[in-house]
Amino acid sequence: MNVYLVGGAVRDKLLQRPIHERDWVVVGATEDDMRNQGFRPVGKDFPVFLHPDTGEEYALARTERKSGHGYGGFTVFASPDVTLEQDLQRRDLTVNAMAETEEGAIIDPYGGRADLEARTLRHVSPAFSEDPLRILRVARFAARYAPLGFTVADETMTLMRAMVDAGEVEHLVAERVWKEVSRALTEPRPDIFISTLRECGALKVLLPEVDCLFGIPQPPLHHPEIDTGDHVLRALRQAPPELPVRFAVLVHDLGKGVTPEEVLPSHRGHEAAGLPLVKAVCKRLRVPNPITALSLGVCEYHLHSHKAFELRPQTLLKLLRALDALRKPERFEQFLESCEADARGRLGLEDREYPQVDYLRAARDAAAQVDPQALIAQGFAGAELGKALDQARLQALTKLKNTYGAPGQD
Repeated sequence: MNVYLVGGAVRDKLLQRPIHERDWVVVGATEDDMRNQGFRPVGKDFPVFLHPDTGEEYALARTERKSGHGYGGFTVFASPDVTLEQDLQRRDLTVNAMAETEEGAIIDPYGGRADLEARTLRHVSPAFSEDPLRILRVARFAARYAPLGFTVADETMTLMRAMVDAGEVEHLVAERVWKEVSRALTEPRPDIFISTLRECGALKVLLPEVDCLFGIPQPPLHHPEIDTGDHVLRALRQAPPELPVRFAVLVHDLGKGVTPEEVLPSHRGHEAAGLPLVKAVCKRLRVPNPITALSLGVCEYHLHSHKAFELRPQTLLKLLRALDALRKPERFEQFLESCEADARGRLGLEDREYPQVDYLRAARDAAAQVDPQALIAQGFAGAELGKALDQARLQALTKLKNTYGAPGQD
C-alpha cells in the first residue's frame, strides 16, 4: 500500500503558490484495507475515503471507461492492481497528472513539469475527450494562471473544438456548468475563461446570449472599443472578484445582442430588451436567486447609474425602491460595483473617475435616514404613512441634489 500526494497540490507546490487542499491516491489497497485503518468511505461513484485525523480525501487508484454521455457517463474500475501511472493517465491536464511520494520525490510520467515551465495547459491523453466538463475546467485554469503566462496548447484547443462539434457539451447538466462558471468568474482573469470557451465553440452552446455579442457594434463616442463582446470582457477585467458582481457584469448588456440590425450601432432600449434574456440564462443555469436579482437590476438600471447626476429626485427614489436599496444595502453596493466596472470596461477609459458611486451611495444614505417612527409619532399610519415617507425622502434627496449642483432632468 503506497500513498501519493496528487493533482493540484503538487502543481501549485511546484509553482510556489498557496496550497488550499490536498488530495491523495492510494495504490495497492482495497476498500476493506482502508476501513480497517479507520478511513471513512464517502465516495458514491468511486472509492474515496476521509482520513480519520486530517479529514483529507484519499482515493483508491482507479481507471475509467466511457459508458455514456456527459460528466457522469463513466464506468470506474478500482483495484489494488491499478498502477499510479494508470490513475494519473485518466486526469485532464499534464500539470495535474503529477504525484509526490511521502519522501518528496516527484513522479511525472506525462511531462507535467515541462509544461509548467513552458506555461502550457495540455491534455494528458485522448481520453480527455470523454468528459466535456474538462473543456470548462481548462478554461477555468486558463483564467487562473493567465497572469503567470499560461496558455492552452494548440492540440488541446483542437481537441476541445472537436468535442464541441461532436455535441458532447450539450450533455452537460446545469449544476455542473454553473459550478464551473461560478468558480471561473472569481479567478484573476474571468475574461480569459469566456474567450477560451468562445475560441473552442463551447460558449455558443452554453451561453449563446453572450456569444452573440461579439461582432455587435456600439457607438464609438461612448464605446471606443466598439465591439460589444470586447466591452463585456473589458468590464469583467474591471470588476472586483465577487461572483454576484462579475456574473451581473457578464450579462448586463445581453439586450444589445437582439438590437435590430438596421438601427445599429445605437442600442436604445437594450436594458429592457435584455431582461428576458438574463432571466432565461439564470433559469437555465439555475443561478441562485440573489445573483439573479442583482443581474436583473444591473441589466435594467445600469444607465440610470451612469446618468445619476441627471436624475430628478423622484427618479432617484424610484431607482432606490426598484433596487431595494434600503433593505438590502449589500446588494446595492454590488449594483454600484457592477456599474462602475461597466463604465471602466472601455478602451482607454479604464482609469476614468466614476463619482456616480459616491452620489448614489449618498442618496441611499439620505433616504435611509428618514425615520418612520418619527412620522408614526406624528400620527401617520397606513397609506398616509407611505406617502409621508416618500415625501420626506424626496425632500432629503432634493437637498442632496442641490448640494451636488443644479437639479437636472432624466
